[in-house]
Amino acid sequence: MQLAIAPDDLRQLAEHDAVRRAFPGRAGPLAALDTGGEAVRGTALLVAGYTGSKEDFAPLLAPLAEAGYRVVAIDQRGQYESPGPDDPAAYSVEELGLDVVAVARVLREESGEPLHLLGHSFGGLVTRAAVLAEPTLFTSFTLLGSGPSKLTGGRADLLDHLGPLLDAGGVQLVHHTLEQVAMTDPRAQAIPAPTRAFYARRFLSNSAAGLRGMADAMLNEPDRVAELAATGLPMLVAHGEADDAWMPHVQADMAQRLGARHEVIEYSIHSPAVENPLRTLEVLLDFWADASARS
Repeated sequence: MQLAIAPDDLRQLAEHDAVRRAFPGRAGPLAALDTGGEAVRGTALLVAGYTGSKEDFAPLLAPLAEAGYRVVAIDQRGQYESPGPDDPAAYSVEELGLDVVAVARVLREESGEPLHLLGHSFGGLVTRAAVLAEPTLFTSFTLLGSGPSKLTGGRADLLDHLGPLLDAGGVQLVHHTLEQVAMTDPRAQAIPAPTRAFYARRFLSNSAAGLRGMADAMLNEPDRVAELAATGLPMLVAHGEADDAWMPHVQADMAQRLGARHEVIEYSIHSPAVENPLRTLEVLLDFWADASARS
């Protein structure tokens, strides 16, 4: 299925009033966008996926703040504006999940509850680890374009080539190679130049150790759905109708096993927050309201 993204859509460059701040992580500061405010309806903590960043939620920040939520979106360690260790072992799902726990504790101290957690793609595996480590910190949990276990398929095949590319030419060579692959796709060609420039700047800021460690983590993550279901948290599994990472039927099965709400976001692929932010916003607001009422 081919879905077109509007050629004038700036995606991660969407306007918002969130301020830049840092939260203490276990291996260093974590860069964040924080809408602040009184969190009348609660706080949402949003965690990006592999090679992503806090800006992947930019189109949602202002609307969620207007709806009464304080929203905090973070870079994970080693991503974009968050420094990270030089050891790939420091980027395990468990270690990254404990960073999320550290931020969540600060947010609970600053704003109380409810606290809604969302992880996109690889960020879903990381936030799952955070929930399993300290489920009582969170009011609800959303998996957005994520899966029950390790990544497989075409995207996993690309990750298999990451190590040799990093060895041969570092982050620069990886970026150059991925750019060549991306520009064979008409959807990538339609992305406006300012957004492409942001993508390049962001990718080249990634830690080489982080790219390697996170890739290893994503290719080896076990199925922990039963453990997650046992926490009893209200959960949402949402994904684009044409997701090309974890396939839609895989995510639908995960939702059933979790006893979670399941939402398919039309006109989106793997990043609904930037590909169809209006529908993503509707889904989140409805789910969070219901989860808060249940708690």
